Amino acid sequence: MKSTLTTSNTSAHWAEVGKSHPHESAVLHVSGTANYTDDMPELIGTLHAALGLSAQAHAKIVSINLDAVRAAAGVVAIYTAQDFPGTNQCGPIIKDDPILADSVVEYVGQPLFVVVAQSHEHARRAARLAIVDYESLPAILHPRAAKEAQSFVLPPMSLSRGNAQEAIAAAPLHIKGSWQVGGQEQFYLEGQIAYAIPKESNGVSVLCSTQHPSEMQHIVAHALAIPSHNVQVECRRMGGGFGGKESQSGLWAAAAALCAFRLKRPVKLRADRDDDMMVTGKRHEFHYDYEVAYNDQGLILGARFEMVSRAGFSADLSGPVATRAVCHVDNTYYLSDVDIRAMCGKTNTQSNTAFRGFGGPQGAILIEYVIDEIARLLVKDALDIRKLNFYGRNDEEGRNVTHYGQKVVDNIIHELVAELEDSSDYRRRRAEITAFNTNSPILKKGLALTPHKFGIAFNVTHLNQAGALVHVYLDGSVLVNHGGTEMGQGLNTKVAQVVAHELGVPLAQIRVTATDTAKIANTSATAASTGADLNGKAAQDAARQIRERLAEFAATTFGGDAQTVHFYDGQVVWGDHRLTFEELVNKAYFARVQLWSDGFYATPHLTWNSKTMTGSPFSYYAYGAAVSEVIVDTLTGEWKLIRADALYDAGNSLNPAIDIGQVEGAFIQGMGWLTTEELVWNAKGKLTTHAPSTYKIPAISDCPEDFRVRLFKNTNVANSIHHSKAVGEPPLLLPFSVFFAIRDAIASVGDGKVSPPLTAPATGEAILRAVTAVQQHSQHQ
Repeated sequence: MKSTLTTSNTSAHWAEVGKSHPHESAVLHVSGTANYTDDMPELIGTLHAALGLSAQAHAKIVSINLDAVRAAAGVVAIYTAQDFPGTNQCGPIIKDDPILADSVVEYVGQPLFVVVAQSHEHARRAARLAIVDYESLPAILHPRAAKEAQSFVLPPMSLSRGNAQEAIAAAPLHIKGSWQVGGQEQFYLEGQIAYAIPKESNGVSVLCSTQHPSEMQHIVAHALAIPSHNVQVECRRMGGGFGGKESQSGLWAAAAALCAFRLKRPVKLRADRDDDMMVTGKRHEFHYDYEVAYNDQGLILGARFEMVSRAGFSADLSGPVATRAVCHVDNTYYLSDVDIRAMCGKTNTQSNTAFRGFGGPQGAILIEYVIDEIARLLVKDALDIRKLNFYGRNDEEGRNVTHYGQKVVDNIIHELVAELEDSSDYRRRRAEITAFNTNSPILKKGLALTPHKFGIAFNVTHLNQAGALVHVYLDGSVLVNHGGTEMGQGLNTKVAQVVAHELGVPLAQIRVTATDTAKIANTSATAASTGADLNGKAAQDAARQIRERLAEFAATTFGGDAQTVHFYDGQVVWGDHRLTFEELVNKAYFARVQLWSDGFYATPHLTWNSKTMTGSPFSYYAYGAAVSEVIVDTLTGEWKLIRADALYDAGNSLNPAIDIGQVEGAFIQGMGWLTTEELVWNAKGKLTTHAPSTYKIPAISDCPEDFRVRLFKNTNVANSIHHSKAVGEPPLLLPFSVFFAIRDAIASVGDGKVSPPLTAPATGEAILRAVTAVQQHSQHQ
């Protein structure tokens, strides 16, 4: 039975949460001493593996001749699908994703076999020597072709409210069209890697760069046909994940584990960048058809949306991604009558997966595009159309319920946008840009302000749980372990702050250790922006129990009331008594008081019906808005982000410095998705943008010289950890403003009255096509 005693861990002037502490690994990062999976000392006898990949998009495997691979220098062994003792599957939901292809290949780059050699170079060179005889099959390479062929990895989903057809028919004005937004490579700095070490009794330990150690444990256990308790997965930190290591690290973990299990020797499987990009899935590309009705003020009266995503060859996480897209197609706007349909197109390309935002950005950007279109048709400022369509304030019944049935009880978008509009001098700059464009025939400036509302929680309710362990040692130092994974986002720093605050000790006394399935079982992925919410609460629960035991011991031993015992700044004070935290811990140890505890948290009040696509799937919403100003060269398609102003709602921020850093990083990453990062497959289905030479992520020179990021002063109405809000995914929607600023600049070529046919990513080529289209349209008017 857990104690319900209430004690205090605060004084009037002391706190460890809400402070801008440095990242717990900052010194290690900048000094090059932070250990990633590939930095771990290799055990004697370690071998290295590489994958042999398919050269065709869709084909039967007639035969594979591996003789040249076996004869290659340094090769020790080769394994294929038939060598798994258990199931050859790594699909996280539906078992349609083989670890190694068996009889059929479904995309260029699909792993066929794994070769083990004395060195990484030997393994990689040998993997290229296989001779594969294929019988080609028809390949579907585009999402719209998948829709036409009714080729889906999952049944289509739909959600409606009101009567969109009647609302559209009765409305005075209509808009109808198609649009698309591209996918995105995660491009984590540390590639996919797994280091598998055989253990006694057919056990295996896997050091893995993964966001989901428990899922890796399940995949490896099933692949090797051994119990989960014989598989230990550990991850100290990742060099970035962004969703690409949520499910897709499973293939690498399972392949490495198979080799170690068979050979009884440690095996490391580390992907080179080209192989990583050829094998793994990316952000889902989306194609849209829309029909929207509105009045002469720009108020949306009814809407029909159809979305088709590039799922790739298997389901992976495409279903949940599409669900979140459907739930975020409203963004910050009330849609009274709406009909939404979403399809996950099965294509013979990499199986697309999680990426920061997880479908939310793809859903929200569609309504932003529609509003931008309406504004051009009405010759109004898009900001005014946006504000007109906002969800009602919290006391406006009827306009504060989402299309999936959740009441918006914390709507601050009106106040947040008003503050940003004022602080960014939006109206003044709008007038100045109009004047500039009038006198500048080649260089055109654009300006846009876009808002966002992002739901926080896993749509799958049971995933919203977490566990933690807290150990207090006799010197007063504290060791913490929890189920979340650190990928640079500062999760361990925030959890350490929470524990330090709860126990009333300086942050320096807290250490968070590697995520380990042998310590915290059945963890959820560090995803959906829930890392601090879930694991922070679990660690707080564990620390609180220890604090309450110590308070009860202090009051019982020395006199006084346990409820008046205060823990702060390494001191324990009550009445006339004062001890250091270390002194009290030592006395409690000799009195046999338990100085460690487990903690658990499950997010309350969540409901979701996947069949009707209705409920209250989110614990709360995180809001934000950004203003971007760009300049575009209409002769070359080059552009530059001159200034960006971002205002983000982090609630009571646990660590403002880390949160601002997350907003900045998300902004630039989202900007890359919508501008420079283009995925291209050739006619044979091969990804041709599979290296930094052809795939362009933003560089430091792409960041605006004037970059103003602030946190909105707000308190989360939900009982989140210290009433903070998540900051991982939502800010990725802020750079919508960059895309629409570019579109605004292009529109000025036609005096702002023509809607540029600009698709995302807005590459230089796409910008030039849109400029040409606007010029031609203007000439024919």
